[in-house]
Amino acid sequence: MGANDEQREGVALTNLDQPLFDGAEATKRDLVDYLDAVHDRIIPGLAGRPLSVMRVLRGQRPFMQKNVPKYTPDWVRTVSLWAESSRREVSYALCDDRRTLLWFANQRAVEYHPTLVTAGRWDRVSHLVLDLDPPAGDGDGARGFGLAVRAAHVVRQALADAGLTGVVKTSGAKGVHVFVPVSADVPIDDVAGATRALAARAERLDPGLATTAYLREDRGGKVFLDSTRAGGATVVAAYSPRLRPGTPVSFPVAWEDLDAVMPRDFTVRTAPALLGARDPWAEWMPAPQSLPADLLEQGRAIPVARVAAMHEGKRRARARRD
Repeated sequence: MGANDEQREGVALTNLDQPLFDGAEATKRDLVDYLDAVHDRIIPGLAGRPLSVMRVLRGQRPFMQKNVPKYTPDWVRTVSLWAESSRREVSYALCDDRRTLLWFANQRAVEYHPTLVTAGRWDRVSHLVLDLDPPAGDGDGARGFGLAVRAAHVVRQALADAGLTGVVKTSGAKGVHVFVPVSADVPIDDVAGATRALAARAERLDPGLATTAYLREDRGGKVFLDSTRAGGATVVAAYSPRLRPGTPVSFPVAWEDLDAVMPRDFTVRTAPALLGARDPWAEWMPAPQSLPADLLEQGRAIPVARVAAMHEGKRRARARRD
């Protein structure tokens, strides 16, 4: 092993002093040390869930990896899923332990995107998730993130009106994620419908701020309440680093502190000290909740955003041709 190499948990860690990516303000060692420092807090959100990762190799553009490479060690647990889009079986990793996480870190896997389903229950999701995406073109992002925070408080009100509670984290990029743990007896399609209904209710509470418009040109400079993180979708894990300048991480924030933070407050360099020995994501996460009947009924009547947008896009294209 070279001078910049070492071993942990039997995993060879190499080229640790190389820059992570342009603008990262971090080395590969910083990534490895960060993920190791929070392994006991990030792994509960990854374990048992088919995992996609964003990797960045030297001299190459970042890429999303779903299918594990052929050289993956046999001790990395995997699960095979049929991918309709690519018409093939995809072998996903299950990051269940520190050893697997360190192996991914050595592969320069920066971002960790688990599914909302677990490998044992394809027909159930563990959380209802709303992804609040601020409008584009806000310079350094401070104004945009502020709008996303305002929208998060509106979503919290919509949840409260439905008798539900959730937790919030920075996405590590521009926006915020609201997570609501749901009971295992709620079918996957009902959770997806309830997500659409909650987004619609939040939009009605403040239509000048938030929109459920899936097509970007229809959003009018508003925060997009993305209700499509449902079913087999992935969401970046709490504590996951992001491929952004400064290498920020997706970080849990108390509702009462949300107005006082910025995404760049939480990076691979600063987050471990801010956490100490705590795991606020686990501490603040409420128990799984049943979804009220009126929310489920409303959700069933709202079309799936992607499907509705696809039909609308085709209609507009025909109108332009005519």
